[in-house]
Amino acid sequence: MITLDDVRSARERIVGRVKRTALVSSESLSARLGADVYLKLELFQKTGSFKVRGAFNKVLSIPEAQRGRGLVGVSGGNHAQAVAYVGKELGLPAVILMPQKTPRNYVEATQGYGAEVILVPNTTEAFQRVAAYESDGWTSVHPFDDPLVMAGQGTVGLEIVEDLPGVTDVLVSIGGGGFIAGVATAVKALKPSCRIWGVETEGADAMAQALAAGHPVQLPAITSIARTLGAPSVSERTLAMAKKYVESVTVVPDVEAARSLRFLLERTKVLTEPAASCTLAAADRLRDRFTPASKIVLVLCGGNVAIDDLCSYAV
Repeated sequence: MITLDDVRSARERIVGRVKRTALVSSESLSARLGADVYLKLELFQKTGSFKVRGAFNKVLSIPEAQRGRGLVGVSGGNHAQAVAYVGKELGLPAVILMPQKTPRNYVEATQGYGAEVILVPNTTEAFQRVAAYESDGWTSVHPFDDPLVMAGQGTVGLEIVEDLPGVTDVLVSIGGGGFIAGVATAVKALKPSCRIWGVETEGADAMAQALAAGHPVQLPAITSIARTLGAPSVSERTLAMAKKYVESVTVVPDVEAARSLRFLLERTKVLTEPAASCTLAAADRLRDRFTPASKIVLVLCGGNVAIDDLCSYAV
């Protein structure tokens, strides 16, 4: 488990390296949900997602002399770009192991930050290959199952409570569970009455399955369009934190995530990933849990969607 002090220490460590992203109200969404709705625009973070917060906190926690040959990470999405960017900013080589089906825009963006991209058959094999790099002197930056990474992601929660002290509900997407664990740690410590709602999409619902089974479940494949939620499983640590802090996990179909993406683009002029727009789809399903006095935050965690993919979404 991590603590509020861990998150506050992370913010001190990464200040100046990341942006403090805006929290904005939306009249359209407030009318739609019958409550005050706010968007945490983390998709405008450096590299287009929250992931740099955790990656910076992890690497900056390691003394320079102990950072080894460079950084190695596994990702078919936003974590890849974050590790590549952190490596570039800190003058460290970075190697990213990516599934072969990773969209072209993620591969090119990661390479654009100077990282070496190695394509492997799938995420499971990518994680298996990390051990060889670690034994050869590389520093592994895990996408979610690391307390330092979680604490860095948790700085989003600090900003939410500081900008909206009356917040009652926060909806957060779940991939491997590190992001919601960090955000929930900060929010619940500062605002115990605030409810944290997890969101996944069908075909990328590792946390929902783990909660139902009582232990992490290995997904045979990621079939959702929300590829950045595509962790093959959650960890024992993130599962435990979800049990402690999260009200429930709402799993929405891809079509609802795509429709919400379109609504957000048309009404708020913000282009999100399905992994972020699914929070609106979940809020629709949770509507009867809110009241006119509710102050709801939808965390728009990323905006790295390829135009080719966007045009293919069926809505």
